[in-house]
Amino acid sequence: MRHNTKKETILIALGGNALIRAGQQGTIAEQLENLRQPMQQIARLSERYRIIITHGNGPQVGNLLLQQECCSAVPRLPLEILVAQTQGQIGYMIESTLDGELEAAGLGNRHLVSLISYVVVAESDPAFLDPSKPVGPFYSEEEAKSLPWPVRKTAKGYRRVVASPRPVTIVEKSEIRALIDLDFIVICCGGGGIPVIRDGRAFHGVDAVIDKDLASARLAGEVGVDIFVIATDVPGVAIGYDTPDARYLDRMTVSEARRYLAEGEFPAGSMGPKVEAAVQFLESGGKRAAITAIEGIEQAVIGGNGTEIVLA
Repeated sequence: MRHNTKKETILIALGGNALIRAGQQGTIAEQLENLRQPMQQIARLSERYRIIITHGNGPQVGNLLLQQECCSAVPRLPLEILVAQTQGQIGYMIESTLDGELEAAGLGNRHLVSLISYVVVAESDPAFLDPSKPVGPFYSEEEAKSLPWPVRKTAKGYRRVVASPRPVTIVEKSEIRALIDLDFIVICCGGGGIPVIRDGRAFHGVDAVIDKDLASARLAGEVGVDIFVIATDVPGVAIGYDTPDARYLDRMTVSEARRYLAEGEFPAGSMGPKVEAAVQFLESGGKRAAITAIEGIEQAVIGGNGTEIVLA
């Protein structure tokens, strides 16, 4: 039976700092404690909105890659399996923390589900010809020469690089839409989703990572999300970031966003995909998009926090 509700749907994309803050070791105790603040806000929002939660997984996948490097006696796992592992790991932490905050807010009757999610990418995506996304540990130049995968030099040493293709579609979009219609809070598309390529009616995983904000925007368009909030470790979108002339924007139109992207204001490795994801969401029919700090999620939904991106 469908849940007959007129509540708007929010998709909240949590950055990696929702679990591991700068300077922390990333222990499970730290991650669970860090989740309390965003989950308290989401619990309150769930009274008025239907909610989808997506999340990053960079630090967690990096730790799993480090563990593989430290233990040669255990067979190494491909990257798509590590993404699946972190979807389960982080989904559990989000779900258990949110469950506690819902209970504390007197909303213990809400239903939650964490969904292992596949995201289709195109085999012809040019990203596969030029792997550029750094993952895993740092290596010395000598160590890098013997590695079986492509590497790139960074400021801290050499790192493995993998392709970061664009998301084409979310495989479980119908299931997610059905769960949202039943008023479930859905946790999905962790780490951008497990990257897969279609092989007839089947799929097979590929050694790649998908940007979680672009995957979130694709999902939002496919399931009919009204409001898209990207939560990160800065107050919003800034022009001249990390310079003396830096200026945070309260509001930005899609045309302004495209101009700033073309001018290189938003680097590909940081704010660029977030702004691009917000633009994609609005152009696919979304009502409102905002980029804000973790502590500003609730206020960004209401209005008046972070950077709001609008069509015009």
